[in-house]
Amino acid sequence: MSKPSVAFVATDSEPAQAALQSLHKRYGQLNPKDADVIVALGGDGYMLEALHTFLPLAKPVFGMHRGTIGFLMNDYSEDGLPARLAKAETVELHPLKMTTIDSAGKESCALAINEVSMLRESRQAAKLKVFVNDRCRMEELVCDGALVCTPAGSTAYNLSVHGPTLPLGANLLAVTPISAFRPRRWRGAIVPNNAVIKFQVLDPDKRPVSAVADRAEVRHVVEVTIKEDRTQSIKLLFDPEHNLEERILAEQFSP
Repeated sequence: MSKPSVAFVATDSEPAQAALQSLHKRYGQLNPKDADVIVALGGDGYMLEALHTFLPLAKPVFGMHRGTIGFLMNDYSEDGLPARLAKAETVELHPLKMTTIDSAGKESCALAINEVSMLRESRQAAKLKVFVNDRCRMEELVCDGALVCTPAGSTAYNLSVHGPTLPLGANLLAVTPISAFRPRRWRGAIVPNNAVIKFQVLDPDKRPVSAVADRAEVRHVVEVTIKEDRTQSIKLLFDPEHNLEERILAEQFSP
């Protein structure tokens, strides 16, 4: 990519807004739909928001860290930005598609770049029945919840609940319980990325469950189906010395 045209977007925080104004003065500004690259300023939360917002444009996104957590972001520097973008390495991701049915029978769909999670809504533990490719793999999982994550999302919420870290390009998804009570020793599963994972909520009236796909939440679900959406493509750009694959690998050896 030589001399790419750039659109800058930023979260509302003071550091991100200050960076946005400075970059506007130095490099100008385009509408995202007219740019070659979108540069997102903030933390990982804003990066996910930007990826969802601009997904229909199919433009590569280069994040620069002006937030709290910056796993998906590159270091912030205003110098030589066109050259950085020209040399950046591309990581192509496919989101998860979550399809839910709630207690009223309404069907909803949402996309997740990191993970889809089921979470108990009350003091009662959730009871879930787990299917993979239409075959029941677990009759009853008693837990605070469960999640399905992509490799890019495996170092986020999944890692916090002791799920496995997945290398990029491994063509795998992780299915991870959240505070499993029964079976107590079950730590989850790794499945092919073409698998269809389905959760049925047992006793949803007494033990209500919500489903969350990144930023979209559906409450009182009775069934949740998750699969990778190969029709959607997300392109992240990283400086060669800070590529996402290396970050995921390094995360497994961090103290």
